[in-house]
Amino acid sequence: MNIIFEKTFQRAFGTYPLKGNTLSDAIRAAIAAGYRAFDTAQMYGNEDATGAALADSGIARDELCITTKVGIENFTAEFFLPSVEASLNALRVDQVDVLLLHWPDPSVDNRKSLELLQQALDRGMTRNIGVSNYTARMMRDAVAISDAPLVVNQVEFHPLLDQSTLIAASIETGIPLSSYCSVARGEVFRHDIFAEIGRGYGKSAAQVVLRWILQKGVPINTMSTKPENIRANFDVMDFTLSAIDMARIDAMNATNYRIVDRKLVPYAPAFD
Repeated sequence: MNIIFEKTFQRAFGTYPLKGNTLSDAIRAAIAAGYRAFDTAQMYGNEDATGAALADSGIARDELCITTKVGIENFTAEFFLPSVEASLNALRVDQVDVLLLHWPDPSVDNRKSLELLQQALDRGMTRNIGVSNYTARMMRDAVAISDAPLVVNQVEFHPLLDQSTLIAASIETGIPLSSYCSVARGEVFRHDIFAEIGRGYGKSAAQVVLRWILQKGVPINTMSTKPENIRANFDVMDFTLSAIDMARIDAMNATNYRIVDRKLVPYAPAFD
């Protein structure tokens, strides 16, 4: 089974943009809530704090799924593997569970970075490899380039954005998607439909959104610093949205609200 689809790991705790004691406190709350999957990145500047908090948690290493991402500044033969080694040292582990390319290569040719990612896998620095922010075309190209299976393409995914093209590419290529910006950084709360649907299940608007993502077959990454919200974001496995409610939420895709684009990240690709 793909590691991110293991039951406990379908719900990951994202660490961006947390640092220091704020991050440590949030990870402690996440561990207490039941989270065992944690997502960080070189770019976040918090691998050290994440590693320390997980090491202090007392949770056995084999119960954790740790994901980190290589930044584009390290997409060279000189820097790639040393940067991964630095990430492992910061995270206090011998290998991560999932190593991702954080962004497509700005050159638009992803072959070299994918080959370097494969080298990290071959050297035992990670159990699995994947990508993030790849377009459908890039997913198809990556499958042709990579000798090893890519276990995920981590992308912006929430009900206010139509990602049907990526869903189709996921089915075609066998590369699963996982979500970031799962509640659209709070934008979903401006739409009454999610709270309205939630009342019928005794759940919050956020829980409805997260459950919708899971029922689309997409694992979720969520972040909060409030223990009550951390627990609520994890508590989304005890109800199932009806087909009618799923369809109502699907219709919200037409909002076409995208957070991460070239205005925010200049080297972002032209997304589908």
